[in-house]
Amino acid sequence: MTKILYNKFDKKQISSLPKVEFQGRIVVVTNREEAKKAVDYLLDCKLLGIDTETRPSFKRGRNNMVSLLQVATLDICFLFRLNLTGITPDIIRLLEDTSIPKVGLSLHDDFLSLHRRAQFEPGYFIDLQDYFKELGVEDMSLQKLYANIFGQKISKAQQLSNWEIDVLNEKQKLYAATDAWACIMLYNEYLHLKESCDYSLVRREELGQEAPEE
Repeated sequence: MTKILYNKFDKKQISSLPKVEFQGRIVVVTNREEAKKAVDYLLDCKLLGIDTETRPSFKRGRNNMVSLLQVATLDICFLFRLNLTGITPDIIRLLEDTSIPKVGLSLHDDFLSLHRRAQFEPGYFIDLQDYFKELGVEDMSLQKLYANIFGQKISKAQQLSNWEIDVLNEKQKLYAATDAWACIMLYNEYLHLKESCDYSLVRREELGQEAPEE
């Protein structure tokens, strides 16, 4: 069945969609030894999803340092608590790796945040924004993109929670893991759609108006 994609996705539709969450194992990394073991594991994988979280600041002019780096496969996600470990040499080894594709969304922003903690030369990264633009998709937030491609809702309820809390709660862990895992799901679906061409783009120049692409 041909998949219908929209260049712009109406956010009002997202609330009625079924919720999707990461179903795999979540491992929280809080020290350098754990970071080394996690990186060794991840560098033996074929494809990774990546994202970051930062404790929100509600004071004008104040920006907090990135708190969390989440790196996922399809069945396991490691949450590197950077506010506890900093960016260790092993984490830099992961970020500079040039052999394993690491998929994210709006990676420029993630790199800016990570570079505030440590300097590194980004290795093999894939930004979903660049790829889905080829299909004509314009709304590139993770929530809208996932809803557009899969017809499912990623909850953003934990986005503005305290990512520097002593112990991450279960909702925070699941939220963070889902975001990283979702990047893999989206990339794999992009590859399928690109190869099969089994999709049709509907243009919504203004919400409420749509016309199939000629």
